[in-house]
Amino acid sequence: MVKRILCQGYLWLLLLLLYAPIFLIMIYSFTEAKVLGNWTGFSTKLYSSLFVSGTHHSLTNALLNTLSIALIAATASTLLGSVTAIGIFNLRSRARKAISFVNNIPILNGDIIIGISLFLLFVSLGIPQGYITVVLAHITFCTPYVVLSVLPRLKQMNPNIYEAALDLGATPMQALRKVIVPEILPGMISGFMLAVTLSIDDFAVTVFTIGNEGLETLSTYIYADARKGGLTPELRPLSTIIFVLVLVLLVIINRRASKKKEE
Repeated sequence: MVKRILCQGYLWLLLLLLYAPIFLIMIYSFTEAKVLGNWTGFSTKLYSSLFVSGTHHSLTNALLNTLSIALIAATASTLLGSVTAIGIFNLRSRARKAISFVNNIPILNGDIIIGISLFLLFVSLGIPQGYITVVLAHITFCTPYVVLSVLPRLKQMNPNIYEAALDLGATPMQALRKVIVPEILPGMISGFMLAVTLSIDDFAVTVFTIGNEGLETLSTYIYADARKGGLTPELRPLSTIIFVLVLVLLVIINRRASKKKEE
């Protein structure tokens, strides 16, 4: 009984430490105070000023850049990662282990190493740094995560259904589209969501590949804002909105997955 109480207490303490900062941001997003922790009364002014055009032009641009980069990088990395996972799965055992090990290196490496490596690569190739280099960099470090998300679905799949589709007259492309893709689709969705989250969250790789053309993402905007001595109050409602949207999306995906299992 005591052991059970201690385990539950530890779990709730861990959850409290993880989510308390987020809940504080959500609470203080409903006050006009410029300093976090100073409650000046309930207000939704920060939310309204966040969506007023021209009020925070640089923050809006940073948000749009972040979302567009995340969606493009996640889409490209999902396609590349899914094809790569299928290729790795069809290799022989020894080659599969070797390629899987190579795929895991960018995940185990620090972001700063990837950022510096990509920076040196773009400079050596003479590629001007900006929006395109940030997208390419995000595709680079997101793809291995998609591979890891898709590979388990391939291992759970019946290996004979692809051959059966070919025997029934389907072309390899038709078998891929109608047999393999539906089987690995949950893994692709998970990989896409993970890639979007990683792209939005990234700072180290972005700051090395963003260049000096004035391009900003949320991570670089927040970093520059913090160096000025404080954070823009509108970042609190923006963080709250992003958290709620991700939470709702995860709930929807998990419910759909549970319904498919019940069927």
